[in-house]
Amino acid sequence: MAELDIDALVFDVLGTLVDEPAGLRAGIRALDPSLDGAGTEPLLLLWQRHIEREQSRILDGDRPYAASDVLDREAAGLVAGAAGVDDPAAVAALARSARRLPPWPDTVAGLARLAERFPLLGLSNASRTALLGLNAHAGLRWHQALSAEDARAYKPDPEVYRLAVTVSGLPPERLLMVAAHAWDLRGAQRLGLRTAYVARPVGDPPTASDRFDLYADGLADLADQLDTPRGRKRSARG
Repeated sequence: MAELDIDALVFDVLGTLVDEPAGLRAGIRALDPSLDGAGTEPLLLLWQRHIEREQSRILDGDRPYAASDVLDREAAGLVAGAAGVDDPAAVAALARSARRLPPWPDTVAGLARLAERFPLLGLSNASRTALLGLNAHAGLRWHQALSAEDARAYKPDPEVYRLAVTVSGLPPERLLMVAAHAWDLRGAQRLGLRTAYVARPVGDPPTASDRFDLYADGLADLADQLDTPRGRKRSARG
């Protein structure tokens, strides 16, 4: 098998390193403590669909760029309205829940282990302000964290991945993009980055036609694979 020579790792954050739905559910329950699981899920879906729709509109040129903070406030307003809550302070607190997302159990230790061998860059659709809060709340440790806000775009726009290429000073093929979302990895591939899919319960799994360089069950598995001589590639698992 071919060898995988890389000099730095680039990590997606939302979903890959932090459990975004869990943090949003907590914010929704704080908004209305009377909600049970069945009542929370439709509100979570309302939030997620708004973010996805508005990011797509921005990518398609149908809406001027707006940072994730703006979209989160919009989503919080929609969710609060659907829940019958009109307290501005409660809506603002719900919007901030997008910055208080718990890390997956292997995230902190996995990043620490990988940082012993590689420079680590975060690359998130979260705004600069939101990314600061996410990093602090989840205990994420980076050599550098990059926000899509600096490209005034959202992944999978190539300009977002180009941020990592520019900041690292490395050719794209020397960077390994790590994500739980196949769509994110496809975007990185289009700019020439190498790719590693990490399975998460809330991710976007690869399709049969995807061909990523590494497939890992978690960050410990990813670190194990990269500890092999020169990060030898593993074939896709069915």
